[in-house]
Amino acid sequence: MKPGFTADLTENMKSFGNKLTPSITNMIRMDHSHVMTTFHQYEIDSNPKTKKALVATICMALEIHAQLEEEIFYPVMRSAGTDNAVLKKNVPEHDEMRRLIAKLRSMEPTDDGYDQTVMDLMRDVMHHVADEETTMLPDAERVLSSERLGELGMEMTKRRMQLATPRAGEIAANAWHSMPTSSMLMAAGAVLAGTYFAKRAFNRHA
Repeated sequence: MKPGFTADLTENMKSFGNKLTPSITNMIRMDHSHVMTTFHQYEIDSNPKTKKALVATICMALEIHAQLEEEIFYPVMRSAGTDNAVLKKNVPEHDEMRRLIAKLRSMEPTDDGYDQTVMDLMRDVMHHVADEETTMLPDAERVLSSERLGELGMEMTKRRMQLATPRAGEIAANAWHSMPTSSMLMAAGAVLAGTYFAKRAFNRHA
């Protein structure tokens, strides 16, 4: 075996794995899109079971997203020397979202104030998303290399799987109660396909 062959092969496998996984900034954008789409499915005159399932989906997605950003994305941005108002207020905004999530989980969809609390959460999320997508994500793409963004995307994908796997039953139940059958099957297929390709990438990267 030629000297350096193993190192070159490992680097090529790492590069291939990164190509299969979106950059961390695009993953954050996809998270934003997913949760806003779910918010827009919420209708005040829907039946309580559907409302509760949609809110559960939103709350879990926000919790996982916030944890991923706080564990992986924000520390990297601080280390890169990014010093802007959006970065400084992001964790307090996450804490306010968590407060509203806790409030919703203590309520029933038929309770007075439930719909308003969902709207309050949606308003806060929309503000947070707008700030990140107009300022923070472009900053990340300016100061971090595409390779580094891909590596962070791989790290976020792996951590997301760790956080979501123990809650897979809850995720499936919420999808069952909140989505039409055809949409649910499409979403389930997308999740399975994503998990399959993510595992292949990790196996190649190992």
